Order: sequence, then C-alpha cells, then structure tokens
Amino acid sequence: MRVRHPDGSTVHLAYCTNVHPAETLDGIIGQLAAYAEPVRVAAGAERIGVGLWLPAETAGRLAADPAAVARLRRELTARGLETVTLNGFPYRGFHARVVKRAVYYPDWSEPARLEYTLDLARVLAGLLPEGARGSISTLPLAWRTVWTSAQRAMAARQLDALAEGLKQIAADTGRTIRVGVEPEPGCVVERTDQAVDALAGTDSEWIGLCLDACHLAVAHEDPVEVLGRLREAGIPVVKLQAATALEVADPADPAVRELLADFAEPRFLHQTREPSPGGRLLGTDDLGPALSGALPGDRPWRIHYHVPLHEDPSPPLASTRPLLRETLAALLGGERAVTDHIEVETYTWSVLPGHREDTLAHGLAAELTWLRDELLGLGLRQETS
Repeated sequence: MRVRHPDGSTVHLAYCTNVHPAETLDGIIGQLAAYAEPVRVAAGAERIGVGLWLPAETAGRLAADPAAVARLRRELTARGLETVTLNGFPYRGFHARVVKRAVYYPDWSEPARLEYTLDLARVLAGLLPEGARGSISTLPLAWRTVWTSAQRAMAARQLDALAEGLKQIAADTGRTIRVGVEPEPGCVVERTDQAVDALAGTDSEWIGLCLDACHLAVAHEDPVEVLGRLREAGIPVVKLQAATALEVADPADPAVRELLADFAEPRFLHQTREPSPGGRLLGTDDLGPALSGALPGDRPWRIHYHVPLHEDPSPPLASTRPLLRETLAALLGGERAVTDHIEVETYTWSVLPGHREDTLAHGLAAELTWLRDELLGLGLRQETS
C-alpha cells in the first residue's frame, strides 16, 4: 500500500514477514504465496508492501547471487507485492522454540552484524521499486549488560563503516538505502535520548532511527517530545514500526494476573515497566518475573508484547493504541511527512493466546487496513498503482 502526504511525498505501508517462520529463499517465496498474497487479497488492495526478514545465511547468499535477487523480485511483483524495507534486527532463528536474548546477538561490536546489514542493503538495492529509497531496521547496539567501553568504541567504528558501505552501494546501484537503529527496552539504547547520544557523530544521511511505537509506549516516551529531540539533533526517522504494547491498569487485580499469565510465553522477551511515584520507571526483563513479584503492581504496567493494531485484548487488558495514534499524528499529521516508511510489526501472532493460524492472513490484512484508514483520517490519500 502507498499513501500520499499533502506535501506530495509517498508513504509506503508494509507488514513485516518476521511473523512467518521461513528462513530459506524457497521458504520465503513460499510464504509470499501462502500468506502475503492472501493478505493483499483480504485487504482488497492491488498492491501491498512486505517488509522482508531475511536471516543472515540467506541474506549472504542472495547478496552474492543477483539472479536469485531477480527471482525474488519477480515473485514479489507477480503477487502484487513490493519491498522497500527489511527487518535486520533478528540475525537468525527468530522462530526457534526459545529466542529471548538471543535476538540481540551478534551485536554492533561484532563484525558479523556489519556484514549482515550490508548484505541486506545489497539485496534491497535489487528489490526496490523504481523511484523508492530503502530502509533497514537494526538492533539498538546491544543488550545492556556487559557493554564495555571497548565494545562501544567498536560499535561506533562499525556504524561509520556501515555509512561508508551504504554510500558505496548507492554509487554502484543508484539506490539510496538508510539504516535505522531501533531503541528497545532493556538495550544499550532504550530511549531516544540515549539514541541521540549513541548516534552523535554518525553520518545522518545514511543512519537514523527506526521508531517502534510499542517500544516508545513501554518506555513511556511522548512522541511529540521524541520528534522534537530528534529534529534538534538532526537524526532522521528512517521508518516507523506501527505496533502497540499490552497495557493493564491494575496489575494487582487477581483476575488481571490470571489473564496475563497466558501472555508469559517462552519464546520472546516481554519487558515490563511500571512508573514509580517519583517518576522513575521500574522494570523487569520479562513478564514472568513481574508476575512473580519483581514489580510492586501498584501502578499500571506496559508490556513489550506486540498486540494487533485493530482490535482490543480481552478486558480488562488493553493496548497502547492511543499512543500509536499520537505517534502517527506527530509523524504524518503536519505540513511535512517525517518518515516515508511504516511497517506493521506484530510478530507475536503465533504466540497470542487463542491464535489460530488459519486466521493470520485476515488478521494482518485488518491491521494494514486499520493503519491505512488512520492515515487517510490525517489527510493523506491512497495511491492506486
């Protein structure tokens, strides 16, 4: 899907394929047929965007094989799909039985992370539609523990090398691809003020931020303040991940805790935050410890658990959809579009309590339709083809 902002710029909408488990090229092409094309049909659209997730081994093989990239592009086009963005956060095994902290490795102090990201950029250069620029989201440097000054210095050097690599890809292919560091609770870069510090001196023509609206909510960040901070620092918003967090008003209520227990699942981390009376955020690295007493439960919780954009969880659970609406308005409700890539990233469909796989395509289509309608309500208009 594409929508046009009143300033004349095109904004690309996509859903992220990290919700699907395939990791080989044949598997990825298979999931386009099994899921992405049915999503497009269910959404009633001539074309939709897919934000591909390519694990490291597949990305490396594709980067070395232009014919394979051309094959992938043909498959996308034949199914009414296009790709302007890649999710470069998970390196591999995102649908392993247990992911948890493994998703943060290799981190940005390790050469493998730089190599993977440049491979993704080379692949994306061969997939981009005419006239579009590309984006890649990446992890917020590392998980926060055991992050030494030497690792920090190495990460800074590697980000500089990334900018040079992206510049060379643009010179070789004529395609501009930018990378967005994605703040996430529990990481070295959890909040946007930390992102400003971490990216100081980085070439902002090629490297900026990927804002995840779920992560913003869990970190209790205000989107208007965030955008002011980024604007003042000269850091671009490379893309927005449209996502909502799980929220509970009274985590001490036994009925609430019983419902939340179904969300404390073993695959992904679900960082949980509770504001304290003094304004400081209390937190746990997963929902299980929060339910076991690591948080007092005196004030509302926000939980890093991506829930569908278009529907509410079972009451008294709720989502942070109002904050997503505020984020969309801050980014795209003004005279100028602050970003041109929006990716729906509800990767948790398979672990949602009561989820049925045969409803996935319709659920993803409903999320995209909700997002499109929100943007049309802000004054954008839908492009046809």
